[in-house]
Amino acid sequence: MSQTIPTSLSVVPTRALVDETFKVVVENLPPASPVTLHALLYSEDKDYWEAYGHYVSDHRGTVSVAEDLSLGGTYTGKEAMGLLWSMRPEPGSRTGLRLRKREVTSPMLVHISVYSGHITEGFRKQSPLASVLTERWYMAPGVQRIEIKEKGVQGTFFIPPGPGPFPGLLDIWGGGGGLLEYRSALLASHGYASLVLQSADLQTQDFETGFNIIKDHPQVIPDKVGILGLSLGVVLTLTLAAESTNIKPHCCVCISGHHLVAPRLMIQRSLPNNLTKRAQFDENNYRIWRDVFLPIPSDPSQKIDMQKIKCPILLVNGDDDQNSPTVEAAEDIAQMMRSGGNLHLLSTLTYPNTGHLIEPPYSPHFRATKFITPTATKEKVIVLWGGQTKPHSDAQEDSWRKILSFLQHHLYSSTIPEARM
Repeated sequence: MSQTIPTSLSVVPTRALVDETFKVVVENLPPASPVTLHALLYSEDKDYWEAYGHYVSDHRGTVSVAEDLSLGGTYTGKEAMGLLWSMRPEPGSRTGLRLRKREVTSPMLVHISVYSGHITEGFRKQSPLASVLTERWYMAPGVQRIEIKEKGVQGTFFIPPGPGPFPGLLDIWGGGGGLLEYRSALLASHGYASLVLQSADLQTQDFETGFNIIKDHPQVIPDKVGILGLSLGVVLTLTLAAESTNIKPHCCVCISGHHLVAPRLMIQRSLPNNLTKRAQFDENNYRIWRDVFLPIPSDPSQKIDMQKIKCPILLVNGDDDQNSPTVEAAEDIAQMMRSGGNLHLLSTLTYPNTGHLIEPPYSPHFRATKFITPTATKEKVIVLWGGQTKPHSDAQEDSWRKILSFLQHHLYSSTIPEARM
């Protein structure tokens, strides 16, 4: 009697940082056998997220996700990390969901499974041929997480493993408020002492205070502190770089933002209601914010004076950003800096079919999600961020690599080993 060899599934590594790749291989299948590879995650918000691809085993009875084509599913083609970046809420889930890690001291747990045949639904009701539990971390081993509550600000400081000293980064989010730690934890995993502040109702001087907390820390190189801003955090980043007399950032990364002065009111989450009325809506009645800020004003008093910038600036934008006029703003920023003789400090990355929420690699793409408006009424809407899943995901992977390269170039004089899982 011949004995059937059970199907084997391997995921290497099973424990990694979220921006690291893995290899998924299925073995001991019958040749030319249709199978479905499936990824499942149960979020902290108690929602199921999934991705899947359809494969056919080769003559050896093997499927390699990195080398073989997905013939259908949430992604197609040769996509080593498609099981992560194409994740979406399970059918029947609440609308407008966004996947974000809030507790960074624990991993995101992703179940990778292989099923017989090409299936498209009901995965949790079926028995897989094999399954592997993987851990995806924002915090590398040895990264210190320190809660900060001093000098009128509060937030979280992440310090890389080792004796240091390290370059520092002030991590500034957008208009949604709250305390989001995952990007700072990941930056610390790459060798940067990173501070993120609780961002509701903060003034410019609070971020100056945060910058100085980083600079004055004994494990930080005081003259190698930069700023990374996203969305409305870019307005703050550029304001600090151009106009602050109290701090001097060594370099700045600006993701999906602009340089317009009027929306500074949004930093206090108190955007006037009459300004929100200028927003447009798409066919799904999703809120489109970019038109609120157009056309880019010609009056210099309505813009941050980019001619005062004295440190290297990297702009990272998507050309399908429906939340912010990033492409138009980048062109105006370049024109202002050209006039000011400091254009050599500006680098710009613009990605096709890419939306507003440019996150670390392999994060799912969110074209539209629920959002509480920064107005007195705190209106709950669904905001259109833009982008198409595959090009947006490619942009997240490429831009993160180039952001880290930019930071490495300007904040480290020599290469250091990065923390790994």
